[in-house]
Amino acid sequence: MGRVFDNLKVMACSGLLAAAFLCGGCNWLGSSSPTKGASDDDKKRQAIPVEVAALKKGEIESTIRASTNLEAEEEVRVFSRASNRVIELLVEEGDPIRKDQVLLRLENDLQRTQVAKAEARLSKGKAEYLRQKALFDQNLISEQAFSETQHELKQLELAADDAKRDLDYTEVKAPITGTLTQRLVKLGDLVTMNQQLFTTVNFRSIVARVHRPERELRALQYGQIARVMAPSLGDRMFEGTVVRISPVVESRTGTVKVTVGFKEIGALRPGMYVDVEIVLATRADAVLLPKRSLIYDHDQRYVYKLLPGRKVERVLVEPKIEDKLFIEPQGGFKEGDEIVVAGQTGLKDGAIVRLPSDPKPVEQKNANGKKRGSG
Repeated sequence: MGRVFDNLKVMACSGLLAAAFLCGGCNWLGSSSPTKGASDDDKKRQAIPVEVAALKKGEIESTIRASTNLEAEEEVRVFSRASNRVIELLVEEGDPIRKDQVLLRLENDLQRTQVAKAEARLSKGKAEYLRQKALFDQNLISEQAFSETQHELKQLELAADDAKRDLDYTEVKAPITGTLTQRLVKLGDLVTMNQQLFTTVNFRSIVARVHRPERELRALQYGQIARVMAPSLGDRMFEGTVVRISPVVESRTGTVKVTVGFKEIGALRPGMYVDVEIVLATRADAVLLPKRSLIYDHDQRYVYKLLPGRKVERVLVEPKIEDKLFIEPQGGFKEGDEIVVAGQTGLKDGAIVRLPSDPKPVEQKNANGKKRGSG
């Protein structure tokens, strides 16, 4: 009996296993993948929420920015070319001056005496020359004697010129037209040779020199508009132009010197700290791609374009012109294209997205009464 009972138990267990296998096999044969069998609501729940913006046309400028201190190209330091005491001071700092205007006079008694002596010797030498010439014309003296007389007269003329020049040096004159910006002597000072007396500046020669990386050299051109702003003058903007571009690249820094000049300087002054913005190119009817839509992959930039069916496509952006906020792409975009501007970080090419304006999917409950997709 015990053996029969054991056999019955084995048969019962085998029957149970066979039934379980058949049930499991039926379920396996009739099942499908969750994605393929997903409803529209399931797809909507799986879609990634994003925001999009339609591309528009507008004006765009390509600019480069730099900061520097203004310089005056015509800034001349005035030195004394004579040694004596200051007896007359004719200008003060801030005074406008014109070229060759007398700024200062030194004592000149000695120089005037030297001029008088030189002119007296020159007068005597001229009389001797005329006498020797008359004798030479009558063949009464040799040609060598007459040549020596000519030479002596030339020496006397040069000596007179030197004396007059020394007298002229006692009057210090302005080398340029501009403004006297610095006075370094006082009335009564004893001035020595080569001592600096003044600094003069032509404000109209003010320029802004900036140094730009050599990769920007292709985009720089003579005559390009430059906007200059001095923080010390508030929001005032001054217009300049690119007047010079250095023909060489500084090997130590890898930069090119660009000089911006001004037609009207207004309140600008040498030494002022300014911000310079050079306009490289301007387009009035460009497709404007917002920079906030960009994603970066190494050194390349992409955006996601919205396609029909709420799919997105990853598109490479090759800029033609760009400013702070927008890019004009080389191609691949047109006015009205919808571009993802928020939520693009986690997207992949071909992903399904959901917009804020889309209706929310209906929540369904499973057999246990829990919301589907709620976990």
